[in-house]
Amino acid sequence: MPIQSVNPYNNQVIEVFEPHSEDYVQAAIERATLQFSSWKEMSFGPKATLFHRLADILEERKTALAETMTLEMGKLTAEGIAEVEKSALVCRYYADNAEKFLKDEILKSDHSKTFISYHPLGTILAVMPWNFPLWQVFRFAAPTLMAGNVGLLKHASNVQMCAQAIEDVFIEAGFPNGVFQNLRIESSKVEAIIKDDRIKAVTLTGSEGAGSAVASAAGSKIKKSVLELGGSDPFIVLDDADMDLTVRAAVKARIRNCGQSCIAAKRFIVVERVYDEFAEKFISFMKALRLGDPQDKMTSCGPMASEALANELLKQVEDSVAKGAKVLLGGKRSEREGAYFDPTILADVKPGMPAYEDELFGPVASLFKVKNEEEAIALANATKYGLGASIWTQDLARGELMARKIDSGSVFVNHTVSSDPRLPFGGIKSSGYGRELSHLGIREFVNIKTIAIN
Repeated sequence: MPIQSVNPYNNQVIEVFEPHSEDYVQAAIERATLQFSSWKEMSFGPKATLFHRLADILEERKTALAETMTLEMGKLTAEGIAEVEKSALVCRYYADNAEKFLKDEILKSDHSKTFISYHPLGTILAVMPWNFPLWQVFRFAAPTLMAGNVGLLKHASNVQMCAQAIEDVFIEAGFPNGVFQNLRIESSKVEAIIKDDRIKAVTLTGSEGAGSAVASAAGSKIKKSVLELGGSDPFIVLDDADMDLTVRAAVKARIRNCGQSCIAAKRFIVVERVYDEFAEKFISFMKALRLGDPQDKMTSCGPMASEALANELLKQVEDSVAKGAKVLLGGKRSEREGAYFDPTILADVKPGMPAYEDELFGPVASLFKVKNEEEAIALANATKYGLGASIWTQDLARGELMARKIDSGSVFVNHTVSSDPRLPFGGIKSSGYGRELSHLGIREFVNIKTIAIN
């Protein structure tokens, strides 16, 4: 069945792709397998040169690549340019640091010499999402390939123009044929590929359901998997927070990428002493956001990535309201053409409501009032998710102490949750397992081999 790229700004079909045939897929896996035997032996220097060249190309093409993201999934062009620049950054980061991260590590033992040696596994499959169609791929590819593995990409069906563009820049940068390949396939084909003996591990960024399916397939063949799944990140506001700074950050944390981010702040937990002030300013700032053409520099919030996603979000909001949630702002689809959703704030959110139990993947914020920081911590942890969290206070020692009590993969004090090549990234509970980025990320898909010599 053909795969369509649809512009969510006007719901017009941009391009139609034919899925790769089974013969093509098998040939691609075989190319990867054969190329691995030589790629793994290449020293870090030549690999680094290729990644620096790739970063140069990304930076040269950043406007065009950003516009492709805008067309396919509605990202603001300005945000798209920043995403391309960040993708170039992660390429340079691992080009410069991979050798240091993977050097032999000497250990003390009863043997005359003991050390850890790191070795690539082989062909790694990456199942990637549409919301950050370049960044998610490059944060996988840079460490994985610099470690000596080769990669296969199964990208989301609605961003196949982006997927092709990514493969093209790898080719233009001079990477050997088979080191990185895009597989244009339907999700139903993924399980068989994971179970192929030539595939050594798999990583997925996506939904909880997709993660469960991928983990199950990998587990059935005793293969390594890394999952970065959904989140319902708490944004905790204490009574001594700098309110103007905090509210501006809150809007940014909820609305970036039209709220379609796993690490977007989704639950705003505010102590009662400053709740009314925060709520008033939060509503005012959210109301001032300008919906419009994502290519227009004056637009604050573009369309969601598809009509289906916008309608799914509407159902979650309506179900929550039917169960007692109060709409402070928005609560509906925009009347304009395209996959738009009005910036929304819900209050009186209780257990049993989608706004409490599930991830709302769009421009909808849930607002909670708590008595004190102990109640804030309890509410922050009362979720199946555990990806990120942020705490807003002028008492940094207090913020650090609270951060240690939050059940999540990362906690930021007085800063929105973000990913950085230098910092480990990943979650716990239903937000997944494993880590990307930093020195930990490059060690996910290697054999951590202990060598002991008497």
